[in-house]
Amino acid sequence: MPVQVQSLDNGATLKISPNGRFDFNSHREFRDAYQGKSPAAHYLVDLRGTEYMDSSALGMLLLLREYAGGDKAKIRIVNARTEIRNILNVANFEKMFVIE
Repeated sequence: MPVQVQSLDNGATLKISPNGRFDFNSHREFRDAYQGKSPAAHYLVDLRGTEYMDSSALGMLLLLREYAGGDKAKIRIVNARTEIRNILNVANFEKMFVIE
């Protein structure tokens, strides 16, 4: 699964776009998308190209949240397909992330 990374707003926002299957096999690539760089003020996870998500992907999102500051993290998850949005809702991720 390729993960695309893009810096927006003069580096204030880091956009991470997982494509295809977002699962355990994506762990290193997803982590490398945000680690090793200066932490951004905002993170945007664009799931437009994500066809599948499992529980390890939920864990990866939680690791991103921890890296970004925990409760103070500013992370938006956008463009999730209905099936993926349902997974996020069942996991109560709307309490920890902004889901649009």
